[in-house]
Amino acid sequence: QVQLVESGGGLVQAGDSVRLSCAASGVTFSNYRMGWFRQAPGKEREFVAAISSLGSSTLYEDSVKGRFTISRENAKNTMYLQMNSLKPEDTAVYYCARHRSGTPFLRNSYDYWGQGTQVTVSS
Repeated sequence: QVQLVESGGGLVQAGDSVRLSCAASGVTFSNYRMGWFRQAPGKEREFVAAISSLGSSTLYEDSVKGRFTISRENAKNTMYLQMNSLKPEDTAVYYCARHRSGTPFLRNSYDYWGQGTQVTVSS
């Protein structure tokens, strides 16, 4: 059974950095593109970043470009999201997900999700 477990969230101040991790099990991790999404209170879950199966290609939502970096270590079945220069508007629950098919910007393109980790950025 596929399991994705996020960790690394917390309460930080604006301008701080946080690194999220997503540990995968029950899956041949290196076969799949993976993604990060986030959901703020009262808002839809939105795409943040995606990374190809071998890590050679990445995609970012415009508001996080230049501040967030997605990466992966296939030997450890783990994906990361390094978040720098955090802003209050980055406050959300962050989810990792396994890409199934289709455009990586869409939620419906992903089939397995973690439980999420809260990131709160205070001003």
